[in-house]
Amino acid sequence: MSLRWVAEWLGTTAGSIALHESVYGYPLLESVHVWGLALFVGMIAIIDLRLTGAVLRQVPVSEVTRRLLPLAIGAFSVMVCSGLLLFYAIPVRTYHSVWFRGKLILLALSGLNGWVFHVNVWRRVADWDRDPIPPRAARAAGVLSLLLWTSIIFSGRLIAYNWFDCDLQPQPGFINWAAGCVIESD
Repeated sequence: MSLRWVAEWLGTTAGSIALHESVYGYPLLESVHVWGLALFVGMIAIIDLRLTGAVLRQVPVSEVTRRLLPLAIGAFSVMVCSGLLLFYAIPVRTYHSVWFRGKLILLALSGLNGWVFHVNVWRRVADWDRDPIPPRAARAAGVLSLLLWTSIIFSGRLIAYNWFDCDLQPQPGFINWAAGCVIESD
């Protein structure tokens, strides 16, 4: 059983069809996803900008994080749930989107950046918590996070514009490979 088969099966379920064809449900779900994204990225951007030393230099990094991270986690939860439902509504087209695949890679890199930061740099936060300019590793993690989330937003927005749809052939072999297109030979 492949992921493509799962996407095809999901696309035939009554819930997927109903959600995709809903006059109000799908647009409302997209709006909830964007609202969650806006709140999440807003909170994370403030934390990241503090890590770079660009804002709130007089406030300890731990205080900024303590206040904003719970909101970010809540918003991230809304974003993930609504994103899964958006995938459920249009699974095959989304599965074949190079932008969706790129977004998943960027999300994984963002998670890796956060994990590396918390495992290494955050362990020593007591040493630099009140410094107006955090250490280089913290600044690098903040800048990388900002770049990754900007890229995630762009790739997520481009999912709606599937210029590389598997039904639009011929396409370059790399695009067919990246989108997971199955090309039937004559």
